[in-house]
Amino acid sequence: MDWFPVVFIVFKLALLGVGMFFAIKWHYDKGKRAKASAKPSVRSEQTPKVPE
Repeated sequence: MDWFPVVFIVFKLALLGVGMFFAIKWHYDKGKRAKASAKPSVRSEQTPKVPE
């Protein structure tokens, strides 16, 4: 039973590491999408309207 704490701690650290990686990746990708979707709307507001 001496091996159980070692295996449990290694498993727990690996699981937390993977979870942290995907949490950071998700937030990073979400910020990239927000920037990409914000650029066209800012651009369209700055272009002058041409009367027909």
